[in-house]
Amino acid sequence: MSVAFRRESDEEHREPKFELPLPPGPNLVTARGLALMDARVMALEAAIEAEADDVAREVLKRELRYWNTRQTTAIVAPEPSGEEVAFGTSVTFRLNGAVRTIHIVGSDEADPAAGRIAFTGPLVKAMMGAEAGDLIDFGGVGDAIEIIEVGRLPGEVSERE
Repeated sequence: MSVAFRRESDEEHREPKFELPLPPGPNLVTARGLALMDARVMALEAAIEAEADDVAREVLKRELRYWNTRQTTAIVAPEPSGEEVAFGTSVTFRLNGAVRTIHIVGSDEADPAAGRIAFTGPLVKAMMGAEAGDLIDFGGVGDAIEIIEVGRLPGEVSERE
């Protein structure tokens, strides 16, 4: 029989499973973000123990490796002064006539629908270092963003590791 028609196993014909990509740059987190990571790791460990299917367990293990790496490399950012736009602040601003409030957080904690924006996003990068009353260029438009108010994130714990 020709080797071309021989099939060793189904395993050799499956698509390779790569690790989940890590966001570039430092892994800054808020105290809330670190607590969310800890909870996610514990939930995944419990799910792996409970999972009977080998394929599903491997998917969970892959996700756990991602979260263990993020947890290990997490840097709890120092508490901001709340006077200028920085990681861990809440910012109220006007853009295109609409007033919005966002919370500047780490990549894994970001949830744009809830107003939590990653510090690596272009909007946040444009606002970094600004204070209330400042006008900022954004998207090629001069004075596109008006910073109305800057403060600390609500409910943040000041304890740092």
